[in-house]
Amino acid sequence: MAEGGRQRLDTPRSTRRLVPQLNMDVVGQYSERVARFLGTGSYLAIQTLIVIIWILLNVFAVALRWDPYPFILLNLAFSTQAAYAAPLILLAQNRQENRDRVSLEEDRSRAERTKADTEFLAREIAALRIAIGEVATRDYLRRELDELRGLVVEQRMEAADREHDRG
Repeated sequence: MAEGGRQRLDTPRSTRRLVPQLNMDVVGQYSERVARFLGTGSYLAIQTLIVIIWILLNVFAVALRWDPYPFILLNLAFSTQAAYAAPLILLAQNRQENRDRVSLEEDRSRAERTKADTEFLAREIAALRIAIGEVATRDYLRRELDELRGLVVEQRMEAADREHDRG
């Protein structure tokens, strides 16, 4: 145990990282949310409204002109937005491609299993048809018994005729 708040020599020191650890799933989910929002009509409406207000304030409000006519600060804001939006959209697309690839692989394996099951069932049905063809059915047995009964009746009649002729 550590004495006086000192760390023991047989345990490694914990390393302190100056760079925070990022959870890539959280970053990916955030980028997907941002990418989804950037593709909506409400985002375009909000952005259009901000640009119109920006231009109107810088053209007509003389005391508030922080970005005069060529609107360089507005262009810089758009460039910064594009610089961050493009990679976030690409990250969201990559995550979607990964999900699609996994889904496609699952569909493929499910289709292979279904095909194998279908082929197995087809072989089983064929085997049952062959087996049924070799099994005596009820109708077949009735027909055979009727024929035997007819032969027995004929033989009895012949035997009766012979006895009648003898006697």
